[in-house]
Amino acid sequence: MEIIKSVFPYYLCLKKQLMKILEVLTYYRPWISGLTIYVERLSKALVAQGHDVTVLTAQYDPSLPRYDVIDGVKIIRVPVAMRVSKGVIMPEFGPMAWKLSRDADVIHLHLPQFDAPGVALRGRLMNKPVVLTYHCDLQLPPGAFNQLVNRVVLTMNNLAGLLADAVVTYTRDYGTHSPFLAQYLDKKLYIIPPPVTLAPCSVAEAAQFYNQHQLNGHEVIGFVSRLATEKGVEVLLKALPKIWQEFSNVRVLHAGPYKDILGEEAYRKRVLPVIESYGDKYQLLGPIEGAELTAFYKSLDVLTIPSLNSTESFGLVQIEAMRNNVPVAACALPGVRQPVTMTGMGAVTAVGDHEALADAIIDILRDKKKYQRDSELIKQSFDPMQTAVEYIKLFNDLRRGTFAPKTTEPPVYDELRAMRDAYVNKEISA
Repeated sequence: MEIIKSVFPYYLCLKKQLMKILEVLTYYRPWISGLTIYVERLSKALVAQGHDVTVLTAQYDPSLPRYDVIDGVKIIRVPVAMRVSKGVIMPEFGPMAWKLSRDADVIHLHLPQFDAPGVALRGRLMNKPVVLTYHCDLQLPPGAFNQLVNRVVLTMNNLAGLLADAVVTYTRDYGTHSPFLAQYLDKKLYIIPPPVTLAPCSVAEAAQFYNQHQLNGHEVIGFVSRLATEKGVEVLLKALPKIWQEFSNVRVLHAGPYKDILGEEAYRKRVLPVIESYGDKYQLLGPIEGAELTAFYKSLDVLTIPSLNSTESFGLVQIEAMRNNVPVAACALPGVRQPVTMTGMGAVTAVGDHEALADAIIDILRDKKKYQRDSELIKQSFDPMQTAVEYIKLFNDLRRGTFAPKTTEPPVYDELRAMRDAYVNKEISA
């Protein structure tokens, strides 16, 4: 692929300019979310390129070690004194941030994050480049207290944005529609494709997963998410009866945490009885990773992502599915609609419209091959090593004082659109 050829010489040059990078976020692994998985993949890729990476995060579970090294990434977890909704208060965070910032060449913040402006200010005072990656808006469930928390976090995000030297997002689509990001469009916004990878999975492992869940003779809809308000589980639940009228053997495999999720107890109580009423047609698998997650994707006929608000900005799971030739039925949220729009590998439906979601899934199940594309190109386009190279280029530009906003779509996105158009033209010719 041309983009790989173009960045490879630059990558070799960067190997001589190794950096100490401080990654800062509220929750890190083993916490499961798109944000934590993004930072984990990026950090591992940066370490593989020879850089020194330290992650500063919360010790949200007291059983987790304060200091750890995983895949070469140093992890420092700060004890949590108290919780405020999904946020945490950490008195020791400030002193630790000072200590680590002094030793870092660049500070990389991941929002939403309550502590971000304090760390960004430290970077400014120490004359260290501060990069902010904005993963999504924060929209907590309804309620007066949650709305207050939303406003406080938004204020802290805005302060961090003002202090940061560059603000990164995944797509121009999300950048132009997010009120937070739009204010930086021509000033310091920078678009970098997210890192997506999956563990290898043998034919035997895939077959074992398939047989374990008794999927023979069934069409399979996949769903990957926490059982959380913004994920739109109820949209799929309402769509299923119509889908079953066309495909009576359809089963849903839902991978992701569904117990003890902070702030989601009321939502779980509301949707769980509906899920349970569907019996073995809707299976909650819990969190799965590694080869088992890859086997999960290989067992699917379609993946759905019916999220309801801008706490979802892309949906990395869409790329994970597409790497395994699985089409996607996605909602039309800014950013979330981009993987399907760029590749043509699925359908986009109105947010919250369960009838449209049902129709899209039915159409995909009727002719899955019509939506399949070059999975190898999709895999290369979101390779974590490429994401890391783009970040290092940004970091070096900031250190040299040559930074310029990058609001045009990355070349890999153009390649995906060209692939989409080639498939469409081929179908028209046929």
